[in-house]
Amino acid sequence: MSARAEVSVRRWVLDLSAVAALLAVPIAGFWPTFGGPAYLPAAIGGALLGMGLAALCAWLRWGILPLAGLTVVAYFLFGGALALPHTAALGVIPTIDTLGRLALGVVTSWKQLLTTVAPVAASDGHLIVPFLLSLVAAVLTASLALRLRTPAWALIPAAALLVAQIALGTPQPAVPVVQGVVFALVAAIWLALRQSWEHGTGAVPLGDGAAPVRGVATRRLILGGAVVAVAALVGVATSAFAAPQSPRYVLRDVVIPPFDVHAYPSPLQSFRAYVRDFPDEPLFSVTGMPDEARVRLATVDAYDGTVYNVSDDGAGTSSAFSPVRGNMSAQAEGTPATVHVEIGALEGVWMPEVGAVRSIAFDGDRAEDLRRTAYYNEGTSTAVVTRELSEGDAYTLEAVVPSTPSDDALEGDDFAPVALPDQEGVPQAFVEIASEAVAEATTPIEQVRALQTMLAEGGFFSHGLEGEVLSRAGHGAERISTLLGSDQMVGDDEQYATAMALLAREIGIPARVVMGFYPEEDAAGEPVFTATGDTLHAWVEVAFEEHGWVTFDPTPPEDQVPNDQTTKPRADPKPQVLQPPPPPQEPVDLPPTVPDDRESEDESTFDAALLALIVVIGIGVLSVLALLAAPFIVIGALKAVRRRRRREAERAADRISGGWDELVDHAKDYGTPVTPGATRAEDAGVVEAAFTEPRVITLAQRADLEVFGPSEPTPDDVAEFWRQVDEIVGGMGAGRSVWNRLGARLSLRSLLAGTRFALPDRRPRAPRPPHARRGGRETSSERAPEPDAPQENA
Repeated sequence: MSARAEVSVRRWVLDLSAVAALLAVPIAGFWPTFGGPAYLPAAIGGALLGMGLAALCAWLRWGILPLAGLTVVAYFLFGGALALPHTAALGVIPTIDTLGRLALGVVTSWKQLLTTVAPVAASDGHLIVPFLLSLVAAVLTASLALRLRTPAWALIPAAALLVAQIALGTPQPAVPVVQGVVFALVAAIWLALRQSWEHGTGAVPLGDGAAPVRGVATRRLILGGAVVAVAALVGVATSAFAAPQSPRYVLRDVVIPPFDVHAYPSPLQSFRAYVRDFPDEPLFSVTGMPDEARVRLATVDAYDGTVYNVSDDGAGTSSAFSPVRGNMSAQAEGTPATVHVEIGALEGVWMPEVGAVRSIAFDGDRAEDLRRTAYYNEGTSTAVVTRELSEGDAYTLEAVVPSTPSDDALEGDDFAPVALPDQEGVPQAFVEIASEAVAEATTPIEQVRALQTMLAEGGFFSHGLEGEVLSRAGHGAERISTLLGSDQMVGDDEQYATAMALLAREIGIPARVVMGFYPEEDAAGEPVFTATGDTLHAWVEVAFEEHGWVTFDPTPPEDQVPNDQTTKPRADPKPQVLQPPPPPQEPVDLPPTVPDDRESEDESTFDAALLALIVVIGIGVLSVLALLAAPFIVIGALKAVRRRRRREAERAADRISGGWDELVDHAKDYGTPVTPGATRAEDAGVVEAAFTEPRVITLAQRADLEVFGPSEPTPDDVAEFWRQVDEIVGGMGAGRSVWNRLGARLSLRSLLAGTRFALPDRRPRAPRPPHARRGGRETSSERAPEPDAPQENA
């Protein structure tokens, strides 16, 4: 191996190693977003794939179009295995569904990632974002590092990836200071090495006693690295004290406002309406529900004297809803269950669910609309969908159903220190009633059972419907006071569950109310549970330190009814505190029916799904190509603006000069070593030798004559001069490959000429002879020698 080849291999190894280290910094920053290493195969695989493509095209000297095409092919070919393995055949081979998701993901994956609460699930298609970002960043970074003599340009796409990772990340980053320091340290060492090698290759020892250049370069590199390392350590130590403690702002904080559940009425207000209007009509059906499991519709823990509703205290409360994702309820323990729900007459935003839900998969025509508007609260195991459920909707739940602990298991368990909102509008007498009920209880479970027994055994059941004992609907303070102060307590689940929760909270027991459905005892265990108004219930959950939220039923049995139609006051009532008149009750009717806005069934036999897939794939391919080609589109636009400015200059002589400059700039883009500041005759000699075009010398003489002549050139003279310029420029690409012509069109040499960023000139390749094999590569005899290359003797 020659010395030049050895240097080239060494430089390639250095450049690719530096690119890998630079890309590793933002890749590591995705860890908090995904909550673990599940994203690493996609991100690292995309980076390695992009580096490989960049190295291959640089070695073969292929231009931007082949590189962009290979990148698009690699995205769709390997995207299934790395970003969407759950959709690929055998986890590797892309399917039609995989290709459609990859194409659509180029446009939609960013919004899905930003609108999903971190940590996001890898199974929800979010891996497309790190895979695509790493792939494109690796292609651009490695290509610039391997192709340009000034490698600092390669830091731009690597830094752009770091900025994108921060913007798409979480407010609490993993190691923000370390990320910046490592990125800067790698960049500094890499650029220092490249600079020392560039200087070392052109230096020679002076005299016998001179130290070798390689040793000098190595010592300088070690000293420079030591300085950078010390600066990095000082920066880390300083940042540890000076960095602000508040979280940083990221895109997910502002892209979509948080969901406000208070925009919808409490479902407990509609309890009596469901019982009255849907006694036998199926509201929904559930398949796969485990034995003794219950269907939860809503959980409420805030009371204002009128209605039980969700709280408004923020994170960790019953109002903390987040968009659904694939890794919810990660800490839940119990029996795994796959439950399928089909909606019937039930309408509204509150979704029936079972246990602690881990994922929700919607079915049917409105599946995508429901998925995008579905939210879940892990603390209360409650789900809502703002699109509102309607008949025909269906979804499948992957859930964990917790077991119900026995009283013996709860005997030594204390109440959990959970944060619940303060109760408002509760009569002061409730404290005395609750204290009297639990006076003989000695343990937490005994206190809860005492409240439950007081209501379930001391009260009577009635919905207050036709043919039943009078029982008013609602659960305001006045209604619950009447229930507890009457000689005969009469009510249904709505009143008894509210009464027990209020009494428990007054003596420090953490309790909340749940509204939901469960089958009767004789129907338990059946494969399909059909929910109706008769199976609607409300119960109380109490938080224990070791067992979490435990269910209690304070409602008397349905066959426990009073003996007469009226309730009598107690003979010796306890003194009551005069309460203010109750606020007006809100109507208890069901929410208004939302008209079905689904589109009518398409009777056409045309396969719309196939057309949609083709359109989606086309959009994805065009998006990737546009992303890769954006820098080169800018280059072409800048050159077009430059040509128009020269062609339309105010003075005719300037238009002539501009035409000559246009010719010289095209020659520069082909690599012609035109000397800055030379005369037109000198430039013409260089261009004529490079392209074997004698008309250039004549054109240079004419330009001098027109510019320095006694009269101003006429418009016909200017038009003729530009016509000749265009002919010569058009002939510069004759006999050269498509890639050489494209490279000249997209070259930055003429744009950067005269600046500190000017690119070095190289002698253009000689045109291929007519008999050369079409599409083949030039042989060594056909290629012009490098200016500095030593010539071998024949």
